[in-house]
Parts: sequence; structure tokens; C-alpha cells
Amino acid sequence: MQEPIASLPIKMEYLKPEDYLFATAETPVVDVRSPGEFEAGHVTGAISIPLFADEERAIVGTIYKQQGKKDAIEKGLEIVGPKMAALAKNAEDAAVDDSIAVYCWRGGMRSNRMAWLFEQVGLNCTVLEGGYKAYRNAVLQGFSELENLIVIDGPTGSGKTDILHALKDAEEQVLDLEGLANHKGSAFGNIGLGKQPSSQQFQNDLHHELGKLNPEKRIWIEREGMTIGNVYLPQPLWEKMRVSTAIAIDVPMEMRVERLVNDYGSASKTELEKSIRKLQQRLGGQHMKAALEFLEENRLAEVAELLLHYYDKRYAFSKKKYLDRKPFSVELNTNDSGKNARLLIDKANEEKL
Repeated sequence: MQEPIASLPIKMEYLKPEDYLFATAETPVVDVRSPGEFEAGHVTGAISIPLFADEERAIVGTIYKQQGKKDAIEKGLEIVGPKMAALAKNAEDAAVDDSIAVYCWRGGMRSNRMAWLFEQVGLNCTVLEGGYKAYRNAVLQGFSELENLIVIDGPTGSGKTDILHALKDAEEQVLDLEGLANHKGSAFGNIGLGKQPSSQQFQNDLHHELGKLNPEKRIWIEREGMTIGNVYLPQPLWEKMRVSTAIAIDVPMEMRVERLVNDYGSASKTELEKSIRKLQQRLGGQHMKAALEFLEENRLAEVAELLLHYYDKRYAFSKKKYLDRKPFSVELNTNDSGKNARLLIDKANEEKL
């Protein structure tokens, strides 16, 4: 285990990454990296108290590369000196029962110096051994150990996400990938939603949610490709999904059309046209022209049916390529997600999944 820097008379403890993944439940976790680093990805629930602003970090880093460690440290002290009191006050405000956990990129100079500062004002500090880098490695390793997944498979418009929510209401364990990604997973997936998290943050948040579940019991998850909008699934999770038990839902075309019109019909024509045009290369000129004409005439059901033929071809290809095991099949004849969830639970129980 890493020892405190000898020049700092501190009594802090060090915590291994595998013990740190869910530390936010008991002790506030402080990320002392720059705001840009924090935005790119951080421990779920962490509080940002940066030692350096982004531009300050860049200055210190440049000096380190060009002039050496000693000059970089001196510049860092010059920058931090005037704001030490504010940093300590922020930590005091964040602490619970005078305790706080701290991390930086590798668990080195920044976290040790900040922990020393925080302990000078009476706080008990724990430092993540190996820093955020070690935390990320532990997160990805956790996905590779995941078992007992049931993958809900089905074409666009089948209502998989609504079924997933209904399964949760029925006290089943679920991982809502699209909810955490803040995207519905198609060219129309960002309509009505805000900014997506970074891929790292999506994966961190996903692992945090996984930590709330019992790994000995089944966990339902919707099948996705490697990306949901602009975020990437963790490779180990995607590989697990490929080889996991799947239940494919079969939903009539008219019900799928109805669902898509209900889900997206209230969006503006401008938003819908923008999303349709994303598919131009794959749809081809003739189908693109027809879809836009239907949209202009407010014939939304015909827009949905035309696009579903494209998505069904894509689905058939991906199902053949990315599912290693033949799925069980369940026919659904209603858009009532509660009833559909019950049918999937009955199927899982029948097959002892």
C-alpha cells in the first residue's frame, strides 16, 4: 500500500480502489483534479474541489515538461498559496462528521497535498490509492465479472424501455442503459433530452447503479449496440451481453407504429426532419424524399412505418451478428408495458432464468 509522502506529517489512510467504488454512501468524496478532468469523468457522486483551474494545470504541466519538477512545484505553490483558505473551507463544508475522501489522477501529489491541507483544519482524510486511474480500472473489471443478465431483444418501437421500467416497478432488477446515457438509442434518440454525459461518466454511473443490485439474482437489460448516441458501452459489458440469455419480443407492426407516433409525434417538424436527414445515406434518396413529404403532410404513421422498414433491416443484421445464443421468444399483443413485463417475468420463471 502506498505510504504518505515523507515530507508531509499527516496521518491519513489509503483506500484501495475495490473498496472505494461505493464509498460515497458513507463519506463525501472529493475530486481535486481540474474542472476539465472532472467533466470528462469522475467517481459517481464526487464533489469537485480543484487544486488547479484548467489553465493553471496547463501552465504547471508545461513548466514540468520544459523546466523540470522543481520549477513546476514552485509555480504550483505560487498558484495555490492565495486560495488555500478557500480550498480548506470548501472541504470543511463538504465533510460529514469531519471525514472526507480525496483523489486525483494517480493518487499522488495533488491528492496528498490537498489531504494534508484538509487535515490541518481538523478533517480526517482518506486517499484513494492509485487515484481515478485505479478507480476506472476497477470499474471496468467489475463489468467483466457480471453474471445473470437477461437481455431484452426486439426491433425499434417494441417498447423495450417501457417494459424495463415496468419490470423495475414489479421489483425486478434492471439496468437502464438509455436512461443513464440520456439518449433513446436511434437517430431520434436525443429529441426532448438534454446533454449526454461523457462515455467515462456514463460507465461510472452505470457501475454505480450495478452496485445497488444483487449479483446473485437476475438483472434485466436492453440490448444495445456499442454506442448509445455519443457514449460507448463498456467493452466488458457489451461482451457479456452478447453471450447472455436473451428474450426476444415480437410486436406487430401496427403497434410499433402507434408507439413511435405517441413517443415522437409531439416533437416539432424541425426536430423530426433533422433526425430523418441523419439517415439519408442509408435510406436513399427516394425513401428520404417520401419520408419528408409524409412529415410535411403530417402523416406521421406513414413516416414511422417507412422508417421502421429501414430499422428492421438493421436489426436483423445486428441480431445475427451480435447475439451468440438463440433467444427465447415472447409474442406481445398490447402496448401495456405492465402486462408485457408480466409476460417476460413468467417466461423467465418458466425457463428458470
